[in-house]
Amino acid sequence: MKKEMRIAVSALASLALAAATLAVPASATAAKQNSAESQQAQTQSVSGRIASVEKHSFTLAVGSDSTTPGHQMEQTSPKTMTFMIDKNTTVDGKLKVGANADVTYREEGGNNIAVSVRVSE
Repeated sequence: MKKEMRIAVSALASLALAAATLAVPASATAAKQNSAESQQAQTQSVSGRIASVEKHSFTLAVGSDSTTPGHQMEQTSPKTMTFMIDKNTTVDGKLKVGANADVTYREEGGNNIAVSVRVSE
């Protein structure tokens, strides 16, 4: 009887170990997928004209100098947004003042981090 009991305990311990081993990679994979999905969900896009260019950032004038309805002489000033450029930012074209740009960015620590920039003349 002791021999049968040892076999049963060994089998149960093996099953518990196998279940625990299989559960860890599944939860880690799910966490990575959730992180990637939330990062994709947090990206935003904006278009405008480049107002200034610095070494690790640039400013985009978003909106237009258009007249407001009913006020032909009044013009709205464009909103400006500053974007940080890091090692992961992809830039298609050359960042220069006056060029149009489409920017995909994420907000991080109160800063706008450019994910990708497409510059057109």
